[in-house]
Formats: sequence, structure tokens, C-alpha cells
Amino acid sequence: MESQNVTRVSAFLLLGLSEDPELQPLLFGLFLTMYLVTVFGNLLIMLAVGSDSRLHTPMYFFLSNLSLTDISFISTTVPKMLVNIQTQSKSITYAGCLTQVSFYAFLGCMDSLLLTAMAYDRFVAICHPLHYTVIMNPRLCGLLILISIFVSFLESQMHILMLSLLTFCMNLEISHFFCDPPQLINIACSDTSTSTILLYCIGAFFGGVPVSGILCSYIRIISSILKVPSSEGKYKAFSTCGSHLSVVCLFYGTGIGVYLSSAVLSPSKKGTVATVVYTVVTPMLNPFIYSLRNRDIKKALQKLLGRTT
Repeated sequence: MESQNVTRVSAFLLLGLSEDPELQPLLFGLFLTMYLVTVFGNLLIMLAVGSDSRLHTPMYFFLSNLSLTDISFISTTVPKMLVNIQTQSKSITYAGCLTQVSFYAFLGCMDSLLLTAMAYDRFVAICHPLHYTVIMNPRLCGLLILISIFVSFLESQMHILMLSLLTFCMNLEISHFFCDPPQLINIACSDTSTSTILLYCIGAFFGGVPVSGILCSYIRIISSILKVPSSEGKYKAFSTCGSHLSVVCLFYGTGIGVYLSSAVLSPSKKGTVATVVYTVVTPMLNPFIYSLRNRDIKKALQKLLGRTT
């Protein structure tokens, strides 16, 4: 089979979640609903935090940034999928594919680093409550956001550099609804051993460091909570971490599952389902997790919706 250099590739074909024509309207309706719920729910969180002065604290500052990142994250993949279903076209240009990979890697890393910053915020609030306002000052919060943006940009550029060196043959079909880096490596006809190793090294470093930071924070948090004499005090202290811990488990559990399965298994429906949970379901559930488990967010939402009504 005659190969061609990646620079001459004009487009890829996104096969989506299913090629069955009868399932396309169902998939369109389902993903459109999930997308709208995600955007609306995260916008409500951002508006609630911005409109209530009681929520102008570091924890809710990071939460509003997480909501903005989640809206952007799901907007990287789902709208293109909806357009392809509606127009009955599966193509995505080479430049569009690399752009999608760039934003996907950038925003996924931003999500991870924001969750790490939120874990550090909870650590300071519980383990050093008397120094909380001094340590978590606006300057540090802004610096953490800037560092997250810089590190995320660095990771996205590493993905682009790695993929731009690949060579593709005539098979340009991606068994997914977006340009997932492991899938692109799978369809390359050049030697991909170096790219595969580099991909998982990038994932291990840019994913492992935040996970380690979150684990260290929660080890210290749990240690401090266990020293609280009253059971009511323990519950109150741990309840402030419940929402964040739920999102962390959902985000990293599905994310790690996706990349570990792609490392040892060929592309499968199980891996696709896990990716859908990671890229679509998690951003959609974040607002519900925080609003249902957080009394301050509930009050702010009631106040905001009451004012609107």
C-alpha cells in the first residue's frame, strides 16, 4: 500500500459511536441534550458564584474556573459530532483534527490542574484554618490559574508535535467521534513505538503529578479530620471536601481507565463508552454534584433564580 506523508493528508473520517443509520437520530438527541445541560448547568454555577458576594472565596473562584473549563472541554468534541450527524458527513480536516487535539489536551489538563488547586485549597482550609486567608490570597489564586494555563498549553503543544511527526497511509478512519490521540497513533502507518511511549510518558507526568498532589492533600486532610474530637466536627470538616472528592474520582477514574485500556487493548466499545463518560458525562455531572452537596451553592442558585423570576 502506497503511503503518503501526513502533511498531504487533507481529512480524516470520524466513524462516531455507531454507523447504524437508525441510531443516528437517537445519538443526536441524546448528545444535544447532554451538551445543553452541561452548558446551562455550568453557566448557572458561574452566575451563582459571580452574583453572591459570600461565594467570592478561593474555593468558589476555582469552581467557577472549573465550570468554564468544562463548558470549553465538551464544546471541543460534541458540537463537531452533532454537525457530522446532522449533515451525514464524517469528515474532519487535518488542521481541524490537530486543533481539536490541541484544545482537548489543553482543557483536559486544565481540568486536572484546577482539581489539584481545589484540593490544595481544601488542605489549607482544614489543616491551617487560622492562616487560610493569608495563604490563599488573591495573588496566589491568580498565580495558580496562570501556572495551570501555562502547563496545559505546554502539554497540548507536546501532543501536537508528537502527532505532526506521524505518517498516515490510505486508512484515515478514526473509530471515534473525535480525534483522540491514541486513535490517531493506531491508524498511522509509520513506526509508532516512540509516539506511543511518548504519549504515555506525557500522560503519566501531566496526570501523575496532579494525582500525587491531590493524594498528598487528602492524606493530610484525613489525618487532620481524624484528630477532631467530635463526630459532628469530623462530618462538618469532611463535608466541605465531599463534592470535590466525588468529581476527582469520576474524572480520574474514567480518564485513567480510558488510557490504560488503550495501552493494553485494541479500540473497543468499552473504551469508547469510558471516553464518553470522561469527555461528556463528567462535565455534565459536575454542576449537579456541587449544587446538590453544597448548601452555599444551593442558596446562591435559589437567590439567582428568584431574582430572575
